[in-house]
Amino acid sequence: MNSTREVEAVVVGAGQAGLASAYHLRRAGFEPDRDFVVLDRSPAPGGAWQFRWPSLTYGKVHGMHALPGMELTDADPTRPSSEVVGGYFAAYESAFDLRVRRPVDVRAVREGDGGRLRVETSDGVWTTRALINATGTWDRPFWPRYPGQETFRGRQTHTAQYAGPEQFAGRRVVVVGGGASGVQHLLELAPYAAATTWVTRRPPVFREGPFDEEAGRAAVALVEDRVRRGLPPRSVVSVTGLPLNDAVRRGLADGVLDRRPMFDRIVPDGIEWKDGRRVEADVILWATGFRAALGHLAPLGLREPGGGVRVDGTRSVADPRVHLVGYGPSASTIGANRAGRAAVRDIGRLLAADGGEPATAA
Repeated sequence: MNSTREVEAVVVGAGQAGLASAYHLRRAGFEPDRDFVVLDRSPAPGGAWQFRWPSLTYGKVHGMHALPGMELTDADPTRPSSEVVGGYFAAYESAFDLRVRRPVDVRAVREGDGGRLRVETSDGVWTTRALINATGTWDRPFWPRYPGQETFRGRQTHTAQYAGPEQFAGRRVVVVGGGASGVQHLLELAPYAAATTWVTRRPPVFREGPFDEEAGRAAVALVEDRVRRGLPPRSVVSVTGLPLNDAVRRGLADGVLDRRPMFDRIVPDGIEWKDGRRVEADVILWATGFRAALGHLAPLGLREPGGGVRVDGTRSVADPRVHLVGYGPSASTIGANRAGRAAVRDIGRLLAADGGEPATAA
């Protein structure tokens, strides 16, 4: 294992948030390898996009915003989004010489010597004066627990394992979850599955018309309020509603998106409600989202009693050396870009106050 190395900043994760942060570090005068490193657990460029199912083409992607300094142009809408975004991220890393190190698993971040943070990884140890955590959520799929779940004789799977609709051919599928992934799964599965059933905890809210800047600010403010209070963030998408496009309208008209309330128990051959209603199923597909992947930060004790990390802007209130980018209100692609810039500005001020080289982000 390599000996301990010292840098001014460590970026953990090379998805949208991590790359945006690394770009702004470079703009602020930080040199890769000498002043900062980007550590990515994934095997290739693309962040979580590289794991998306092949049938999720780029044309189906909702709200992908370009990384700072380089537009994504002439993307073929019929190509898998994993290929389009993976290629774009790879070109971006090369164009700005970000020198992402991968695959590197960040195992723990602890208090180090001299007021520095100690970052323990599968590729050795770095010590740093600032850390930008941009690990996203893909590594932590959320699996709810319901009575009788262990008795189900069929297959249970999650969006994180979804590889396309063909694997569900001829099956009776229950899709659980009211977000964009659940809707996409249902629309794709319908021509293949023997039957589909959609269940959600809350009635889905479909949004008609454009999602303007004012609505966007209001949605972000709701998420930001939660993280300021130390509560686990809800995704920005969860408070914006589901876009009512042509495909969704067809799904509503033909009954594919006929939502039922959440069931009360799982039985060996399906699901059941308290009033005795039952649906037989071969597969339960949990489109129930993800949680922030923050386990490596546990030694720092950042979590509040409410279960989340209290954040002011991007900075952890409990430890101002730690910035969370792509967390809570910055979980959207455009939000991650802005948060990366804000985090780097904050880090520049922190280092200058500590007697380091002042850094000013552009």
